[in-house]
Amino acid sequence: MKQIQFKVYQYLFKPSLVGIIATLICIPLFINFGLWQYNKAQQKLSIQSAYNQAKVGDALLFPAEIISNNVVELEDWKYKKVSVVGTYETKYQFLLDNQVEGQRVGYHVITPLKIDGSTQYVLVNRGWILGKDTHTDLPEFSTPTGKITLTGQIWVPSKKFFSLEGKANPANKNEVWQAVWQNMDMAKYQKSVPFSVSAMAIKLDGDVDAGGFVRNWQVPVERIATNIGYAYQWFGFALASLFIFIYMSFTRIKQESEAI
Repeated sequence: MKQIQFKVYQYLFKPSLVGIIATLICIPLFINFGLWQYNKAQQKLSIQSAYNQAKVGDALLFPAEIISNNVVELEDWKYKKVSVVGTYETKYQFLLDNQVEGQRVGYHVITPLKIDGSTQYVLVNRGWILGKDTHTDLPEFSTPTGKITLTGQIWVPSKKFFSLEGKANPANKNEVWQAVWQNMDMAKYQKSVPFSVSAMAIKLDGDVDAGGFVRNWQVPVERIATNIGYAYQWFGFALASLFIFIYMSFTRIKQESEAI
């Protein structure tokens, strides 16, 4: 391989093979890391915008009949404000464990709602309730009966979680319902109940009664400025690598008078 070199004024550009290889590896790598952090920040900004818009926008009718597990459809509805009419089904409600509110540990109350005029159900997160001193003792609470109208934000539970719980079996009359769940496992729930339930859930609005509890829903994203800062940092590393490569590749040509 012929070595690259050329003269610039009183300097000779003569990069080493090691320097070329290191630069060709480092610069694309740093740029890739920078783009990764930048894209994360942009995704969080989009989520933040949708979240804020849902708080002030008009409620849409919950799309009971068209929602499936299709990822595209779910993403289109994420964080939107919706309204739905239905009846709570207490038999298949459960408590989502290890939920913290004001440094106190409790549960989120998750209750299925049978959508009026449809055979489909949707899970409603009614909010946080304080647990008892003895963890095996479950809190007592009431659930409204009859037809109710509620509004809230679409919640698409994450599929990424670690669980030691066993696989679900289809519900039957002799099976004891699990009252406390460690994770919001939609796939498990859909297999555990004898009815069709939407892949989306609803987080009940804070100003809606509808049998709700403490609902200080947290903004789903944070550290946007941190991701932007990391992106600029990685881009800076890429630029610095280029400057270092150029600086280390130039050597000053000695004049004849200096050589004597």
